[in-house]
Amino acid sequence: MQRIRLRYTKRGRLRFTSHRDFQRAFERALRRAEVPMAYSAGFTPHPKVSYANAAPTGTGSEAEYLEIALTASRDPERLRALLDESLPTGLDIVDAVEARTPGLADRLTASVWELRLTGVESAVAERAVAAFKAAETVEVQRTAKNGVRTFDARAAVVELETHGTPADRPTDQPCAILRLVVRHVTPAVRPDDVLSGLRAVADLAPPVPAAVTRLAQGLLDEETGTVTDPLAPDREAATAPAAGSAAAPVPA
Repeated sequence: MQRIRLRYTKRGRLRFTSHRDFQRAFERALRRAEVPMAYSAGFTPHPKVSYANAAPTGTGSEAEYLEIALTASRDPERLRALLDESLPTGLDIVDAVEARTPGLADRLTASVWELRLTGVESAVAERAVAAFKAAETVEVQRTAKNGVRTFDARAAVVELETHGTPADRPTDQPCAILRLVVRHVTPAVRPDDVLSGLRAVADLAPPVPAAVTRLAQGLLDEETGTVTDPLAPDREAATAPAAGSAAAPVPA
């Protein structure tokens, strides 16, 4: 059985696609592309697809991941192209590797987010970010199935910085950009929780909803604060020489 790991995007209007909607669209794409899927056992078999840490509905993403199991081997790049053609524009399959190492989900320990705050001056955003970072804890509330839950949104934030004004603004109104690096913890701290925290500590309230995009997710390097590519170990394993293979002779 071959396992393929895929990276896909949610762009434009399709950022409003729920995870369940994406699952249905992806399973249709698997059928259209005639992918030789492995199926679960039981009375209602399902294709073996493992989804990892999907972004919330309403947020864009450049870095969503899943893994599929096949009954016959396929070239990862050819498979990626076939699936990409079978999905609507905005749900794009942008990378594919054969799974050669264990624990993809274990390598998704942090995310990098971009938050566009239309109608907010950069200086106002900078003061709010400084107040958030200076706080030891920032308690926020979220409505869950069991009622309202209160938790700290500060501890999971590795980095929160302003990035000036975007060059592609559709109008002349101000727009601040925030770059957020957040650990994947329990309960999960999402970008909207950080926005709630900025409102709590600095009364920052954008006049329109923030445009939120996940730029990357992967293993957090604690020393540098960077988030690494979770598919890199599989690529490295694919190019590594086989154990016990003889070294190439050195020309005389």
